[in-house]
Amino acid sequence: MPDPTPTLDVLLPLDRAGERLPPADDEPALSALYAHPLPSSGAYVRANMVSTLDGSATGADHVSGSINNPADFRAFTVQRAWADVVLIGAGTARAERYRALSVPAGLAPARAARGQRPELELAVVTAFGELPEVLFDSPRAPLIITVADRPGLDDLRRRVGADRVIVAGSGRVDPASAVTQLADRGLCRVLAEGGPHLLAELVARGVVDELCLTTSPLLVGGDAPRVLAGAPWLAPPVDAVPAHLLHADGTLLGRWLLSAPSGPPLGSQP
Repeated sequence: MPDPTPTLDVLLPLDRAGERLPPADDEPALSALYAHPLPSSGAYVRANMVSTLDGSATGADHVSGSINNPADFRAFTVQRAWADVVLIGAGTARAERYRALSVPAGLAPARAARGQRPELELAVVTAFGELPEVLFDSPRAPLIITVADRPGLDDLRRRVGADRVIVAGSGRVDPASAVTQLADRGLCRVLAEGGPHLLAELVARGVVDELCLTTSPLLVGGDAPRVLAGAPWLAPPVDAVPAHLLHADGTLLGRWLLSAPSGPPLGSQP
């Protein structure tokens, strides 16, 4: 049975290969590996996803919770503690049952020392889709990123507060505008947690700086989406350079630095 809080082994970079990272409440060693850069301007977008060996971003239940594990959760928790805001699509909010977010007590002092706000914001992207009621019942309403022509936009502003609604585009949400407006609010360290359709659009528009991808030692078959789903082909492909690779109980946790696409994806409209 996997360790409920496993020690992580460093595979890359090579000069640290063999180093072991036992769990700790404040996670200093793991936190250093996942340091989320603070850009001089704009936002730095980190994406975090999990995939099976056969490329599925979910299990048969259509959620990622059935394919992640304690090793993934350990890295995931540290990444959230570094973020100013977690960015998700409305479909993911519904499927994964998101609520208001918090940072574990052991990771809060380091967050405060970096000058970050104690609250971890949640931002939900939705053009016309339904928002789960549980989000509105949370102690702190999420930021809603939507479009100017969304039906009921004024009602939404009244419900969550006008300052909690970000309009980014018309017809469909413009990812670049959304990220820029988050940065304008001081939310510069953005952690995009999916789902696969939102991540595909973010990558295609060149706003994702790095991908933290957990490869879970499972085969699930089926027709579930990959971590990028529904986007046109990226031509040329986006290059990725490994920043680190960790291992525990057959699970691989990679941090990949991405290059910006050099042109529009194939099939996109000018």
